[in-house]
Amino acid sequence: MKRVLVVGGTGYLGQHLLQGLSEIQESTHYDLAFTYHSNPPPQPLLDAIPQALAFHLDLRTGNGFDVISQAFGQPHVVVNCAALSVPRTCEMDPTAAMSINVPSALVKWLSSFRESNTLLIHLSTDQVYEGVKSFYKEDDETAPVNVYGRSKVAAEQFISKDCSNFAILRSSIIFGPQTISPVPKSLPIQWMDSVLSKGDKMEFFHDEFRCPVYVKDVVTVIVSLSNTWISEGKQMQLLLNVGGPDRLSRAQMAEAVAQFRGYNSSLIKPVSGASVDRGVKSPADISMDISKLIQTLGISLISFKDGVRLTLAAEAGS
Repeated sequence: MKRVLVVGGTGYLGQHLLQGLSEIQESTHYDLAFTYHSNPPPQPLLDAIPQALAFHLDLRTGNGFDVISQAFGQPHVVVNCAALSVPRTCEMDPTAAMSINVPSALVKWLSSFRESNTLLIHLSTDQVYEGVKSFYKEDDETAPVNVYGRSKVAAEQFISKDCSNFAILRSSIIFGPQTISPVPKSLPIQWMDSVLSKGDKMEFFHDEFRCPVYVKDVVTVIVSLSNTWISEGKQMQLLLNVGGPDRLSRAQMAEAVAQFRGYNSSLIKPVSGASVDRGVKSPADISMDISKLIQTLGISLISFKDGVRLTLAAEAGS
């Protein structure tokens, strides 16, 4: 059996990934485990993936890795979804941002095994780019404008230097249905839907651009990389932009939600990102070129419009 460990398994992407891995577990013969930090894993998640082992882990100190080594063993794939990912929080506490977002204890643990046959799939961000042009490519210079972006660049550099096999995924805004056990943070599409459904005018930025990516597409990317590594075992050192196919502002995202729901689009008041003090500098255009992702993995990513439809249909069905 091949062992897959999801670090940060109780978060938004972590739960969707565990769900995706458990659905293919029978056919792929994976042993699954995940880590949690602040709160014990919620019961609905444990019920949904009863075959997965759960471990408490402190990424900053590395407390918990020994137990994983003993009870689970060396993983063939580790997916690191854990991060301090709220830019304003990172800005207020740069030390915490660096110690959580640069996975030094994780990499040290992986290098403690005699054989270096673990693939580390690490989630990075589009916020490593400066945001002064459209459709950044992977080999464009990284020049982050905030602490969050800087901590993620530091993580990328650390992994590239100290890991023999890795895939770094620079992800844009991840959106999609709620998780098995609902996460406390507000989800972008659901939040826009709830605001617009009240019929009140709301301000949305019209001059900051991203390539929002559907959560199940991110899961597909991770599963595809894991399968390739496990079946071929060839050295892998990959850096990939992981965004959706559409370059959109928040105002355009809200318009897509309004269009699908039949809300009045005049409720959307486009404003400049510079008009609001968010306590953190935000890059203006970090849209990404995803041709390398499509060529490397041979997958197609769903449009934002279809993602909105699937997200809101899932909300209605739950």
